[in-house]
Amino acid sequence: MAETFVLISGACHSGWTWRLVAERLRAAGHRVLAPDLPGLADGDDPRQHSLADVGDFVVDLVERHDLRDVTLVGHSWGGYPLTAAAPRLAPRLRRLVYWSAFVPAEGRSLMDEVPPHYAEMFRQLAAASGNDSIVFPYEVFTAAFMQDADESVQRLVHGLLVPQPLRYFTETVTPVDPAALGVPASYVVGSEDLALPPGEYGWTPRFPQRLGPGTPVIEYAGTHEAMFTRPDELTTALLKV
Repeated sequence: MAETFVLISGACHSGWTWRLVAERLRAAGHRVLAPDLPGLADGDDPRQHSLADVGDFVVDLVERHDLRDVTLVGHSWGGYPLTAAAPRLAPRLRRLVYWSAFVPAEGRSLMDEVPPHYAEMFRQLAAASGNDSIVFPYEVFTAAFMQDADESVQRLVHGLLVPQPLRYFTETVTPVDPAALGVPASYVVGSEDLALPPGEYGWTPRFPQRLGPGTPVIEYAGTHEAMFTRPDELTTALLKV
């Protein structure tokens, strides 16, 4: 059965990063939208938008295209705009999918959910940027986000990352209760995903637990940047939800 997927990018990523996965989903007969989010399109001013603007953008996109039975997928930081948009889109949604994504809690920003040394690194990067933005350092990106790729691929992808507004990491959104919305939720995670270290700050089990008891957790073989390095495995996982 053909479905509609709206793919929300993670920090420092734009819609183009979904290309390999989107092609595979379309080849399987599905409709796919992978937009450039406000503040993350090429040439955007990172100081121009708030986190609320990104949620509004997702709502407007779905309503403007009159999309129905949507599977809304958020990657990493993309869990924040996904969560912000979900309550207003509930009648149009088929499922929420958090892929190695932050599931917001009341009053907690992304900075509250990462290890303290990450939060301090983000503050320092933003202070040095001149426009209050962040790009993941190459060493961090290759060691924890994309460690399963050749150096040439790592350098290419890292060079295409866009500045992430710091305020997208410091602002909060209202948590979502999938059961109350009447929209099922799933959590997808890579077995080699080290973007958050295992343990207290790991992706699982804390984030799936916030979606409610019995939330399905689908694991694939791959890292945080599987859209580039393991697109087949990631696509298969997204179609299992």
